[in-house]
Amino acid sequence: QVQLVESGGGLVQAGGSLRLSCAASGRTFRDYAMGWFRQAPGKEREFVTAISQTGGSTRYADSVKGRFTISRDNGKNTVYLQMNSLKPEDTAVYYCAARTFSVATMAGLYAYWGQGTQVTVSS
Repeated sequence: QVQLVESGGGLVQAGGSLRLSCAASGRTFRDYAMGWFRQAPGKEREFVTAISQTGGSTRYADSVKGRFTISRDNGKNTVYLQMNSLKPEDTAVYYCAARTFSVATMAGLYAYWGQGTQVTVSS
């Protein structure tokens, strides 16, 4: 199995940027497709973006297309989420997740999860 630890969250003004990181340990990182999800208070966890094992395939939620970018460095066992032009509605706890098959948008298809990192965007 793989252990995931997110970092990089914080408080930022609307229009600002943040970069989240998710460090993996345990089994071979390159075996896993990685995803980012988020959950705002009182709402269900929602898909944000995902990347394939090699980084050659990515998917984005419509709400973040053109603003967020996912990337990975298999040499550093880390996946990143660059978030630009942040909006107050991006406020949530952000989770990274891993699965051993292709990229997916459904949270239930990911077997491994980090503890989450809080992102707060002020207006």
